[in-house]
Amino acid sequence: MAKKEVTSKSAAGSASKTLSSKSTGSKSKSAAGSALAQTGAPEKQTSAAAATKASNVLRDGRTSMASKSAAGSALTQARNRKK
Repeated sequence: MAKKEVTSKSAAGSASKTLSSKSTGSKSKSAAGSALAQTGAPEKQTSAAAATKASNVLRDGRTSMASKSAAGSALTQARNRKK
C-alpha cells in the first residue's frame, strides 16, 4: 500500500540547498533529489536504493542538517519493509 506522504516546504528547501552545494556527497544528493521529486506528489515513493542512501546520510556525523532533513523526508516516504 502506498504512503500518502509528501515533502514539506522546509524539507524541499533543505533538499534544494543540499543539491546546490558543491561540497555535498553523492549519497546526500541522491536522498535530496528523491525528497525534492516527491514535493506535492503523494503517489511517488522513495526507491530502496535511495532509502538506503538516506539512511546512511542520517547515520553519518559529518552530514549537514540540511542534508539530514532532506534524507529524513526521503526516508519517511520510502516503502515499509516487511520482515
